[in-house]
Amino acid sequence: MKKLIFTGLTAAILCSACSSQKTETAETATTTEMTQVQKEAQAFLDQYSAQYQDLYTKSAEAEWASNTKIVEGDSTNAVATRRANEAFAAFTGSVENINTAKAMLEKKDQLTPLQAKQFEAILYTGANNPQTIPDVVKARIKAETEQTEKLYGFNYRIFEKSVSTNEIDNILKNETDLKKRLAAWNASKEVGPGLKKGLLNLRDLRNKTVQSLGYDDYFTYQASDYGMTREEMMTLMKQINEELRPLYRELHTYARYELAKKYGQKEVPDFLPAHWLPNRWGQDWSAMVNVEGIDLDAALKPKGAEWQVKQAERFYTSLGFDPLPESFYTKSSLYPLPANANYKKNNHASAWHMDLDKDVRSLMSVEPNAEWYETTHHELGHVYYYMTYTNPDVPVLLRGGANRAYHEAIGSLMGLAAMQKPFLAELKLIDKNVQTDEVQTLLKEALSYVTFIPFAAGVMSEWEHDFYAKNLSADELNKRWWELTKKYQGMVPPANRGENYLDAATKTHINDDAAQYYDYAMSYVILFQLHDHIAKNILKQDPHATNYYGSKEVGNFLRDIMYPGASADWRQMLKEKTGEELSARAMIDYFQPLMDYLKEQNKGRKYTL
Repeated sequence: MKKLIFTGLTAAILCSACSSQKTETAETATTTEMTQVQKEAQAFLDQYSAQYQDLYTKSAEAEWASNTKIVEGDSTNAVATRRANEAFAAFTGSVENINTAKAMLEKKDQLTPLQAKQFEAILYTGANNPQTIPDVVKARIKAETEQTEKLYGFNYRIFEKSVSTNEIDNILKNETDLKKRLAAWNASKEVGPGLKKGLLNLRDLRNKTVQSLGYDDYFTYQASDYGMTREEMMTLMKQINEELRPLYRELHTYARYELAKKYGQKEVPDFLPAHWLPNRWGQDWSAMVNVEGIDLDAALKPKGAEWQVKQAERFYTSLGFDPLPESFYTKSSLYPLPANANYKKNNHASAWHMDLDKDVRSLMSVEPNAEWYETTHHELGHVYYYMTYTNPDVPVLLRGGANRAYHEAIGSLMGLAAMQKPFLAELKLIDKNVQTDEVQTLLKEALSYVTFIPFAAGVMSEWEHDFYAKNLSADELNKRWWELTKKYQGMVPPANRGENYLDAATKTHINDDAAQYYDYAMSYVILFQLHDHIAKNILKQDPHATNYYGSKEVGNFLRDIMYPGASADWRQMLKEKTGEELSARAMIDYFQPLMDYLKEQNKGRKYTL
């Protein structure tokens, strides 16, 4: 999955339907109708926002350098990043700023709603950087920078040969020799042990940081960004898991038997060996299925990596969005480093809003294949979200998604839309008259979207919950990880994995995007709600076979959601736009036709979940 490094955003694009979503502007806040309290509040917000934006930009630039040029033994970028982040933390967490925000919120009934939201944002950010404990905040920033360098500077090796994570992923997707698969899977986990000490230190520092402002723990702090308690968030994750469990159970049974056949194994295991699955963490099994008549890898290879990025941009402009700024192409890091490069870069795709204004970038390693084709559409979804809520109606402090999951939902929605058959035919990536097995297409999609839910809502969310909220013991970290993968994913390690390993830490988010992985589970639920509405109510098309390309009405619908950024109430937004509360209903409906097929395939087979 792809997670944006910073939440913030660019390009004021207005539409006729935006009026209902428009909020008060900073200009409105200076009119003579404002009370004295509101004028005082606005004066502080204007001053704070200007300094916030400046320090945020410097921090983003330093982080960008640290993520795009990692030189072993060279601490130049790490030192610069630490200094920039410390300056940002000192400002946002200053006692004066926190106390002013608290005092203003005591007069909340005298503030405009937009002002109140900004003060709440100041307090939320301040809680992660409180200068009541400056030494702890500095230590956390230093530890995070060091952890990032260890994670992304790691040299992966198979049989003593250095390999990239792209190469490991390709082996897990395509290799049928179980010994070679095991070697690749083991190689992918070798980064874990070296991250254990740093992660335990980060756990303590992150918890101490937010506890100073009254949060129980870091997981509680992150969940509060949704207006939810830790318990409410975990209840929601359990609900999503339970709603999709019947379908996942069928997919799990199907995969056990099909993979055993593929690898020539007479005995079908009760639980899936982790190295059998085509993903390092078992979160995406879609490579198991090739839909006859659709070979995107073959169609994309001659087009090259740059075509994919440019085509993703054309998708958005076809919906009525502006072209990307030229600086996106000159400043982004979009393609793999040359083999002879004397430095490394972060190998995880991400989108960046560098200055909460016009500077938008993406960090990717695009290759001409189906996975990166989908990823480019996803990452540009983040970028266009940035560009859309960077407008005069959204203050700097509220240039984020309606919630964190919305950002991922928009990206994933566009990734899904870009993979549907009518759209692929529009791009001549497949013959428009090609006959394909629609059940196999749906199965491939389910092996991507449905298999992800137990990992995101179950394994990742529960492990991080236990790690931060329950202070999971250092000698039970790997044990708990594999207990959860067995419980939720029905997946087990190839061999015993003791506490000398830390397989959870091989997932990048555990290190640098902590205690937020439920964002992705929620984003998939929102994605299918949005897609269901677009297909049925705007395009009047089958949700399984849509073509968004060129639809300005779809563009307007999405722009209405994206335009107000974090100034909108996310629950109200979802209800207004789709007519329902957050629910897995649309996702379940979408995959319902697959259930009969799977039950037929699984007749006589042993269910183990």
